Order: sequence, then C-alpha cells, then structure tokens
Amino acid sequence: MTCPLLYRFRVVDRLPERPSPAAVRGTIVHSVLERLYDLPAGARTVEAALDMLEPQWERLLREEPGHAAMFDGEEDLARWLEQAREMVRRYFTMEDPRRLEPAERELYVEAVLDGGLLLRGYIDRLDVAPTGEVRVVDYKTGSAPGPEFEARALFQMKFYALVLWRLHGRVPRLLQLMYLGDGEVLRYSPDEHDLRATERKLWALWRAIERSLTTGEWRARRSRLCGWCDHQSICPEFGGTPPPLPERHPGDTLATTRRPRGTAADEF
Repeated sequence: MTCPLLYRFRVVDRLPERPSPAAVRGTIVHSVLERLYDLPAGARTVEAALDMLEPQWERLLREEPGHAAMFDGEEDLARWLEQAREMVRRYFTMEDPRRLEPAERELYVEAVLDGGLLLRGYIDRLDVAPTGEVRVVDYKTGSAPGPEFEARALFQMKFYALVLWRLHGRVPRLLQLMYLGDGEVLRYSPDEHDLRATERKLWALWRAIERSLTTGEWRARRSRLCGWCDHQSICPEFGGTPPPLPERHPGDTLATTRRPRGTAADEF
C-alpha cells in the first residue's frame, strides 16, 4: 500500500535495512509494556516499568550488537533512552495498568480466508471483558495521525479484527491505538460490514501482488516516506536501477511456518 517496489525489496528480495533508532526504541518500549503485566497488579508502577527499560535495551543489544552503531557516543544514547523513558511515563497517563488483566500479550494469530489467502500477525494486547467482549490494543511510539490519515492507521487494526473474526466467529468490540508519542488514543468499533470490506481490500492487494509477480513490474510510489527509505540508490524515482528479481516466489511468505516478529512476511 505504501510502495509496491518497497514491498518487493523487503519481501521478494529481502534486502537488508539499517536499524532505525525510532523503530528500535519502539521495540524496547513494547517489551517493557509486555513485561509490565507479568508483575502483580499492585506492583505495576511507573518506577517498575522504568527499571525494566535499560535491561531490555541490554538484552536486545546482546541479540543485535550492531544496534550500538546507531548512536554517536554516550550522550546520543542517553538522549535516546530518555525519549524511551518519556514514552513509558506517558503510558501511565493514558491508562492504569493496575486495573487491567490482559487476556493475551504479543499474541500470534493466523487465519485462512476463503480462497486460501493466509493472514497472520502479532497483536500487542487483547483484553476480554467478563461478558466476552474483546478489545484489540496496539501501542504506537509515534504521534497520532491527522484525520486524513486515520483510515490508514486503522487498516492494521481492522486486519487484526478480521483475523480474530475468522478464527473465533465474533467481531471485536473495540480497536484501540495508543500513541505514546503524544498521549492520544484512537478508538474504533468495527462491524461485519467493515471487516468484509477489509477482506475485499486484502484480496485486491494480493491480486496486485500476483500481477507484479507475473509481469515483473513493481512500481515505485514516491511520497514523503522516501526520505526514510534505505533503498533510494536502487530506486528508479532517484535514478537507481533495481537488482534482477531473485529466482524464487514470495509465496514462501504464505507458508504456515511461524516466523519471528518483524519479518516482512508477518506484516502483510
């Protein structure tokens, strides 16, 4: 949806990309909020969450030592960590974790639509009321989008709602996006009409992908997001030439094998 050529580079070519400080910070904050709910309700305090942040960064650095190269010295790293702390603090102004008992965290889900298209992804948090109503919660470490971009932001949530509906036969009651960058919360109550429309859109996207597989044409779509793209040097929009297509089909991404979160295969 953002750029067909970028989809090709990530999913078909699987080209490496530099770690982004913003994305890595998001990973750390997500890890803290997930583990916060391992604590007893009364212990879920701001101080407890902040105490988790640096250990989570150290854990990630052991797994991905190259992330250290994102920073120009200790001061740069200290500023980055403080920004992460501010997001954790802001979370506590948005809801009280001592009053919540999530049913699931970092929940991996997958469902097959009629026709064989496999959808899968990870849901940050699933809350289930005593009456059985479901709330899907996703944490975002950026700021809330303007009204003109809300529909795009909600598409991801409708994707999750569609998967849950197909799995369990019940439409989630509420979709909730929590923007830790500015403390805004975007809520939406879907219905079956919404989710059927989302399913049609997903099929249209997959047909577009199959056409590109057949024709070999993956068009670049220029936007302000190009400024953050690692692939400008091989993008025709910037005078580059894409590499030859690899001799394999990205249908591998539809295999039932579970992949680690964050791979292009898991984020349709």
